[in-house]
Amino acid sequence: MRATLSRTISSIVTSPALRTARRGWHGLGRALGGKAVVHYFHQPDDPYSQLAAQLLVPMADTYRITLQSYIVSAPDAAAAPELEKLNRLARDDAALLAGAYGLKYPAPGATPKEASADGNALRKKLGHYLSAMFYFEGEWYWGVDRLHFLEERLHGAGLAKSRGPFRPIAPVKEVTFAGKPGSAKGATLDYFLSFRSPYTYLAAARVRKLAEHYGAELRLRFVLPMVMRGLPVPQVKRIYIALDTKREAERLGMPFGTVVDPVGRPTERGLAVLHHAIKAGKGPEFAESFLRGVFAEGIDAGSDAGLALIASRAGVTGDQVAAALRDESWRQVAETNRAELFELGLWGVPSFRVNSNRPHWGQDRLWAIEQELQ
Repeated sequence: MRATLSRTISSIVTSPALRTARRGWHGLGRALGGKAVVHYFHQPDDPYSQLAAQLLVPMADTYRITLQSYIVSAPDAAAAPELEKLNRLARDDAALLAGAYGLKYPAPGATPKEASADGNALRKKLGHYLSAMFYFEGEWYWGVDRLHFLEERLHGAGLAKSRGPFRPIAPVKEVTFAGKPGSAKGATLDYFLSFRSPYTYLAAARVRKLAEHYGAELRLRFVLPMVMRGLPVPQVKRIYIALDTKREAERLGMPFGTVVDPVGRPTERGLAVLHHAIKAGKGPEFAESFLRGVFAEGIDAGSDAGLALIASRAGVTGDQVAAALRDESWRQVAETNRAELFELGLWGVPSFRVNSNRPHWGQDRLWAIEQELQ
């Protein structure tokens, strides 16, 4: 019953048909005389907001939209449980993004003109919790990283001021595999992952292919999901993550949306088998099989049949699964990995680190990992 309910709800929430219908409804209202309004929520001391604000004028120059800006405060502890770590990470990450997009950071003066002084209530009403967020007709887009999705939608709605091919002012950054094969031989690539993270699913195959292409040693550093470590994940955050993962999966040509939430026992069983699969040289194959199963195929990893299917197609035998489920040593490994993740100033997954370089958080930063491997 739990698995069936999870499959049904996730399929509805991430349904492309529902998204198309919602966009059509908003488009109808616009066609009947409404304006194309993009709401932007800015936090002055947020590094990501300082980057996003620099793109407001180019957006207004490129699209026939009304940009309404609002000042908001930092997210609450439920939405950002490790706010101090997030702030430290954001400063380094914003500097990286600034270089990639030709922006300035720090840029404390990058504040929208004529911004409403208090946008917290509207942000909450519309259904979000972060800053550097753009909202357009029912959908949210985070900062520089997701602005290309918003631009694609505005262009598709005929709101570009000039005709011609789609050329986003903030193009997506992605891995290219353009570097010399084997050029990072001897390097290590630590990959911190969780079996309840849909973003980990999006990263799994790409990070393996990066390691294979450049000859780096891929080390799978599994941790328990945040909610199983006592960190909250509010419903509004879960919904946004599901919708954001869906569009990222579509961009990458990956299936996503028929989900059986593996929280609890399914994740524990999966990590027990992963621990043994790593030692048998089948770690990446099992991790990808598990993540695809629970996030795209609706497989219940908490059932014996579901786990057996996930394992067998990764080359892990039934005897190996049985032995793994009798072994609790994976728990100490997961705790050791979590402690190191925190020592690196991170708490979430997927996260990556090449050798002893500064770590990166998020599947959005695999292009930076590739640069370091190159």
